[in-house]
Amino acid sequence: MQWTSILAIYVLFWVVSAFVLLPFGVKTPDEIGATKVPGQADSAPVNFRPGVIAVRATILSIVLTTLYVLNYAYGWIEAEDLIFWGPTVNR
Repeated sequence: MQWTSILAIYVLFWVVSAFVLLPFGVKTPDEIGATKVPGQADSAPVNFRPGVIAVRATILSIVLTTLYVLNYAYGWIEAEDLIFWGPTVNR
């Protein structure tokens, strides 16, 4: 596998990880007891920290990319393993 393919897979995993991690650790004004600004949504976060989300997404995407590349190299799970119904392939 070329390094550019690994980089592209890493970027895809990073973006997905960042979106998955967005709701974790965020508190609303009702949970903290802070006052709301007029017109503020009830679900608006008070303690949004994009740096922490970026670090967590980086760590998670490194782990996922490493697992993906190792699976590509050693063939732990192949496409045929993901067919759960339909005709079976004789090996």
